[in-house]
Amino acid sequence: MLKLRHAVFWPPFLLLIGAAILSLVNKDVFVQMTTNANNWVINELGWLFSVAGLLMVAGCIGAYFSPLGNVRIGGREAKPSLGMVTWFAIALTTTIATLTFWSLVEPIYHVSQPPASLGIEPHSPEAAMFSLSTMYLHWTITPYAIYTVPTVVFAFVYYNMRLPYSLSSPLVPLFGERMINGKVGSVVDAVSLYTLATGMAASMGTSILNLSGGINYVSGIESTPLLWAIVAAVVMFTFVISSSTGLMKGIRYLSNINIRVFVILTIFVFIVGPTSFILNAGTESFGNFLTNFFEKSLFTGELSNDPWPGGWTTFYWASWFAWAMIISLFLGRVAYGYKVKTVILVNFVFPAIFGAIWISVFGGTALFSDLNGGGLTDLLASSGPETVLYGVFAALPWSQLIIPFFIFIVFVTFVTACDSNNAAMSGISSHGISPENPEPSTVIKVVWGVTVSVISWTMISFANIDGVKMLNNLGGVPALFLELVVFGSLMKIAKNPWMYDKTSTRYEEESSMKGSDYQEQDQEYTDASM
Repeated sequence: MLKLRHAVFWPPFLLLIGAAILSLVNKDVFVQMTTNANNWVINELGWLFSVAGLLMVAGCIGAYFSPLGNVRIGGREAKPSLGMVTWFAIALTTTIATLTFWSLVEPIYHVSQPPASLGIEPHSPEAAMFSLSTMYLHWTITPYAIYTVPTVVFAFVYYNMRLPYSLSSPLVPLFGERMINGKVGSVVDAVSLYTLATGMAASMGTSILNLSGGINYVSGIESTPLLWAIVAAVVMFTFVISSSTGLMKGIRYLSNINIRVFVILTIFVFIVGPTSFILNAGTESFGNFLTNFFEKSLFTGELSNDPWPGGWTTFYWASWFAWAMIISLFLGRVAYGYKVKTVILVNFVFPAIFGAIWISVFGGTALFSDLNGGGLTDLLASSGPETVLYGVFAALPWSQLIIPFFIFIVFVTFVTACDSNNAAMSGISSHGISPENPEPSTVIKVVWGVTVSVISWTMISFANIDGVKMLNNLGGVPALFLELVVFGSLMKIAKNPWMYDKTSTRYEEESSMKGSDYQEQDQEYTDASM
């Protein structure tokens, strides 16, 4: 029987409810508090987010070629519970939800408002190059590395080290079980739960606006808090029902739908859109991204007093870190039966390639439209970002079919992401989660689903989307430090994985030869699990 972990559930739950109430009762105070804290994070820690992002990229590459790369999650006899295509579909749709929005909107921001310190003229060829190459920075290699490092570590410690279903478990290789067990572990889980809840609320706010903008475009119904509430309720109801059916049913079905519609829409837009521009601009911009990868990754704007990196790159890194720690519980759980090398390919390499293709097609189409009289910059300024999406599609053939289809994609994609996130949040809030009993109770899933949805609607209705985005940014700070520690665990495991892998023959041999240390660890784990 699964029970609520009170020390993990209640602190983030009450903190989120308090933030929502404050934004409702006194919006000005809420915005001022979050703005001040957010500015401090950007000014003082922007450099660390940038460096940490590069470390995660190095960690993925290093782990792939290390002895850890050939270790099978769950042991040599473990058989995958998911086929490769379904596994990739789940991994991709869990992390790509907001890209459906920003791949069309963000390029217009960058081409019309490039960083002042770079001296780029808006809407110039240089601005277009900067815009598309920056999209590759924000949505391909680094984000997926940030997700993959804790995913690999959690999968290994959960299945191979047989440690509890907890975000404190990935810290054990570095600090040992005695330090992590008990209150320290509960604090780690509670902080991580808060970071994902804020990240999920921010993402849900973006998707609510996205879907509402589409409904407004198709039907003429005004995009108001009432429509946002209806959309939020429908999304919440759908993902809670899906999540309650368990991993092998709801999310598996939704992910397979998602991957197919992604491919269909990408091919369609590539063919009917500015194909030559997509290919040429995408190739050139991706080359620029690779050539200037380190410079773009470490651009903080400090020397030129430029706020642009803080508002964009640092914000994205904070967002990815905020999501990565707890979503690694879900991504690591579905990696059972595969080698670590394959885990890195499916969670890091393949999604980054897919993201680059998606950005080339959709970001390239948006840029082409704006640079050739499409008026997207004016639309962004006058009607908001959610209208830009549909302005892009309106210029394409068969737009009356594309736009409803795209609305459907946004809906299914976000429901899939919420499904996996809700499962991870509910799991970490529960006692008794194990490989044999992997599903948290439906009641906990419903509570988190309703809570995040209500908070998201409250924030965008009364404090605007910037309020919840700043909460998300703040949540990225503790997550950043946690993932840096997990990175240390990855480096330690990668060097000698057999020292930690309780499923390996060599571990058993060393345990019998050296005895005390390993047997003591085994006994500690047995005691902690009882």
